Amino acid sequence: MMVYMSMNIDLFVQAVDTSEAKLAKIVADSIGALDDGELFVEISESESLVFDDGKLKNASFDQSQGFGLRGVVDEAVAYAHSSVLSEDSIRRAAKTIQSIRGNEVVIGSPVTGDRSPGKSPVTRDPSPKLYVEDNPIHALGFTDKVRLLQEIDAYLRGREPRVRQVSVSLSGEHQSVMVLRGDGRIACDFRPLVRLNISVTVEDNKRMERGGNGVGGRAGYLEFIAPDKWRAQADDALRQALVNLESIPAPAGEFPVVLGPGWPAVLLHEAVGHGFEGDFNRKKTSVFSGMLGKRVASKGVTVVDDGTLPNRRGSLNIDDEGTPTQRNVLIEDGIMVGMMQDRLNARLMGVMPTGNGRRESYAHKPLPRMTNTFMVAGGNTREEMIASVKNGIYAPYFGGGQVDIVSGKFVFSATEAYKIENGKVTRPLKGATLIGNGLDTMQKISMIGNDMMLDPGIGTCGKDGQGVPVGVGQPSLLISSMTVGGTEVAA
Repeated sequence: MMVYMSMNIDLFVQAVDTSEAKLAKIVADSIGALDDGELFVEISESESLVFDDGKLKNASFDQSQGFGLRGVVDEAVAYAHSSVLSEDSIRRAAKTIQSIRGNEVVIGSPVTGDRSPGKSPVTRDPSPKLYVEDNPIHALGFTDKVRLLQEIDAYLRGREPRVRQVSVSLSGEHQSVMVLRGDGRIACDFRPLVRLNISVTVEDNKRMERGGNGVGGRAGYLEFIAPDKWRAQADDALRQALVNLESIPAPAGEFPVVLGPGWPAVLLHEAVGHGFEGDFNRKKTSVFSGMLGKRVASKGVTVVDDGTLPNRRGSLNIDDEGTPTQRNVLIEDGIMVGMMQDRLNARLMGVMPTGNGRRESYAHKPLPRMTNTFMVAGGNTREEMIASVKNGIYAPYFGGGQVDIVSGKFVFSATEAYKIENGKVTRPLKGATLIGNGLDTMQKISMIGNDMMLDPGIGTCGKDGQGVPVGVGQPSLLISSMTVGGTEVAA
C-alpha cells in the first residue's frame, strides 16, 4: 500500500503524550482481530473573516483536536471519539470498542512477537504530494487580511453607483490527520484549504438583485488574493448582479437546456454522483443499483471521480481511512463501470476500496463520498449547442439544489440563466428552476462540449449530517429536454 505525504508522526505522538509503540499496541489489541477499523487523530486550525456593510462583521479563529476509534465486525460499527488527546483517553475508547464482540481484552497487555518493547510496530511508506503542507493561516497577517477585504469592498462600490451592499469573506484551515490501523499501517496527511467569497447587491428603480463569486482550493491565500485575481472575481460578481437587474420571469414548461461548463456540474454531483457511492448501491437504495455494466447515460458520456488533482478543493493525498485516493471512472461512454468505495462497503461488496472514505472530523465515522467529480470533454462547441436550439434555456451558473437518492429526482435553481430564441442567447431570466431525474437526464445529453472546466473551488457536500469539501466539473452540455419551473407559463 502506498501512503501519500511525508510521514511526520511526531506531531501526533507528542499530542497524545505517548510512544509510537504504545499507540500501535493499543490499536492492535482493540481492533486488530476485528474485520476492520482505525484510529483517526486530527489536529486542526481554522479562521473566518466576514466584511459586510462596510465593516468587519465577524472574525473567528478556532483550534481543535481529537481522535476517533472505530471497530467494524461485518457491517456493525462501534465508534468512540473524544476531544481529549491522551493515552488514557484512547485506552478507554479501546475498551468501549471491544464491546462490539463482547471481548474482554486487556488493552495494552504484555507485548509479544514482533511488537516487542522498543521496536516500532508501525509500517510507513514514502509518497508524493498533491499540495503543500504549510498552514495558510499563518502566512498572512490579520491586518493584511482585513485590508484585503476593505479593498474589495471599496473597489466594488467605486465601480458602480448602483451597488448597495458588498459582502466579502475569507476563510482558511489546516487539518493534520493520522490514520493508524490494527495491522500497524499508518498514514499522515497535512491539508490546507482556503476560500474567498464575494457577494454584491445592486439596486435600480427599487429593484434589487445579487451576484456572487467564489474561489478556493488546497493552497495558500496568496494563490488567490493577487489584485488581478480578486478584481476579476469581483467584476464577475458585479456582472451577475447587473445581468439579474435586467432579467425577466423564467418560463415554465419542457425545454432543451444548455448548461455552461464548470460549476453547473453540481447537478452532476447531486443527481448522479451520490448514486454511485458504495453504501447506496450495497443497500440497493440508489437509482443506479444493479446497473453496473449497463447503459446509464448517452453515448459519449464519461464521468470520473478523481481525488489526485493537485491543489483542488476535493483532492486528498489519502482518504480518512488511510487509503490513497485515485482516479475512478464511474461512467465510460455511457456505461456504468465503477463506484466510489470506502473500506467497509468495499469489503462487503467484494471489491477494492477506491480512496473515497471521508469524514467531516474525528467525531464522525467515514462514509463513501465524492472528491472531484467531473464529466470528460466531448467534441462540440457551446456555440453549436446554442445555435441548434430554437426555443430553450441557457444556464451558465447554478445555485443550490436537492436530490432524492432512491428515485434520482432533483431540483436545482439557476442563479444566472438566459432565454435561447432561434439559436441566439437573448434575455436574462429570473427564477429558473431545473427539475428532473438523474438517470433520465443523463440519457438526454445530446451534445458534449470541448470546453471542460473544473469549478473555482467552492463546493461543500452534505451527507448524513457531515460536510466535506468537494470539486465538480464538466464541459458545456445540451440536454434535449428538461422541465423548467418558472413564474411565466410557456405558450
